[in-house]
Order: sequence, then structure tokens, then C-alpha cells
Amino acid sequence: MIVLGVDTAIRKTGYAVIDFRAGGSFKILDCGIIKNAATLPHSQCLRRLAGGMRELVKLFHPEAASIETAFAARNIRTAMILSLARGAVITALTEEQIPVYEYSPKTAKRAATGIGDAQKQQVATVFAALASLDVSEIPDDATDALALAFCHASLVVRNNSTCRLPSPI
Repeated sequence: MIVLGVDTAIRKTGYAVIDFRAGGSFKILDCGIIKNAATLPHSQCLRRLAGGMRELVKLFHPEAASIETAFAARNIRTAMILSLARGAVITALTEEQIPVYEYSPKTAKRAATGIGDAQKQQVATVFAALASLDVSEIPDDATDALALAFCHASLVVRNNSTCRLPSPI
């Protein structure tokens, strides 16, 4: 099962594509960042995020995508901008018929590392060890995306009736 994990932000959106197989083995197909310059208007950042998602879908043909649940920020402007980025990503993926699932950051990190409050470096270290990569090959902004993709794929592949898969958003 190929899953795309996305950690949305307006300036640096992390993404990860994994191929997860029955039995728990997986391969990281790609992980990286969609960067938008600080000088770019938000409308152009959103266009680039949507375009980046469409490109990833065309390259890897994921069966599903997972993103972080929305959270309440202290700064309403920050929350609104993050929501715009989420909306651009969700729209682009659903236009491509990719179901999108959401998980809390703690749930994703717990699935990947066993620790819900794991730091980005801890997540990167676990994935580097499991995938035989140099930890420096995993960008910080892609670590949460890796955890999100792994979280969803492991729930789908796991043959356990006590695990309930959430509905797509």
C-alpha cells in the first residue's frame, strides 16, 4: 500500500511517500519539503502546494493520504493560514480521488516511535534505522509526514479487528 503523509504549512510543507507491505515491512519512496519563499503571496503558496500534491500523486499513485488534525492556535491568523494550506492540500488530493485521513501528531508519532511526544530528531532516527538511511537524508519538516504515512498504513495493513480505521475527511 502506497501512502502519502503530509505535514501542512504555508512556507514549508513536509511530505513522505511510503510503500507499506503486509507484515510491516515498508520502503520510503520519497520524502521532502515543498518550500515557499517568505516573499511569495499566500495565494501563490497555496497554488504551489496544490500543484506539489498533484505531482506527487502522478509520480507515486498513492492509495491514501494522511495529514495532521487541525489544531487551535493561540494566534487566529496563524490558525487561518494553516487552515488555508490544509484546504489546498485536501482539495488537490480529493480532486485526484485520493482519500485523506487525519491523525493527531501524538497518534502518528506513537505509531512510528512508540512515544507520542517524540521529537522530530527521534522520529527521523527511527525511520533512518528502519529504512537503512542516513538520518541526514530525512529533512526535519518531513519527519511528521513520515510518521503520518506510517500511522495510516500500519492501521490499514494490521489485521486486528480492535483497530478502527477513521473515516476519510
